[in-house]
Amino acid sequence: MGKLSFGDIENRLRLPATATPIHSSSLICICEEAPMSRKAVWRNFVKMVDRYHQAAFSPKYLLYTNIGISIALSGVGDTIAQSYERMLGEIHGWNKIRTLRMGISGLTVGVVCHYWYQYLDYLYPNRTYRTVVIKILLDQFICSPLYIAVFFLTMAVLEETTWEEVQQEIREKALVLYMAEWTVWPLAQFINFLLIKPQYRVFYDNSISLGYDVYTSQVKYRKKPNAEQNPDQKEK
Repeated sequence: MGKLSFGDIENRLRLPATATPIHSSSLICICEEAPMSRKAVWRNFVKMVDRYHQAAFSPKYLLYTNIGISIALSGVGDTIAQSYERMLGEIHGWNKIRTLRMGISGLTVGVVCHYWYQYLDYLYPNRTYRTVVIKILLDQFICSPLYIAVFFLTMAVLEETTWEEVQQEIREKALVLYMAEWTVWPLAQFINFLLIKPQYRVFYDNSISLGYDVYTSQVKYRKKPNAEQNPDQKEK
C-alpha cells in the first residue's frame, strides 16, 4: 500500500459535498416550531376527546354512559357524606362497603332515569312552557316516588335486609327524601326540559343531584347502629 500524502488525508476527512451544515438559523427555526408541535398535540387530544364524547352520548352507548355517570356520582356523593360525618365525629374511618353499595344503587336508578326521560320526550317532544310544566309534574308525582322506592329496594337487596325492615325504613325515610326533592327538582327540571338536549338529561340530572346524593346517603344511614360505623364490619 502506497503512502498517503497530507492532501489525501485532508480530502478523506472533509465532509461530503452533499452534506448540509447546520447553521444557527436552522436551530432558531427548530425552536420556533416547537410550540406549534405542542399545539398540534393539543388539537389531536381535543379531537380524541370529542370522538369519545360523540360516541358516549350516541344512541348506541347512551344507556351505558348514563349508568356509568349514575354509579360514579352516587359513590362520590356517599364519599362526601362520610367525610362530613367524620368531621362531626359521627363515624370513624371510611366505610368502603357503604360507598360501594351506594354506587351500585346508581346502576338501578340510572336505568330508571334513562328510560324515564326517553319516555317523557317521546310523549311530549316539544319545548313549550306548557309541555315543560307537564313534564315537571309527571316527574315529581311519578318518577320521584319510583326513584326513591327503587333506591331503598336496591339497598335492601345489597344489605340483605328483611321485607319488614325495608317497609319500616321506607316509612321512616322515604317521605323525608321526597319532600327534599320538592326543594330542588322543580326548578332544576324546568331548565332540564326547556334547555338541555335529550341525550344530556341524565348527565345534567346527576350533576345537579350530587348534593342531593350526599343528603340521600345521610338520610339512609342516619340511624345506623354503632357497629355499622366500623368500616371493616359488615353492614346489616
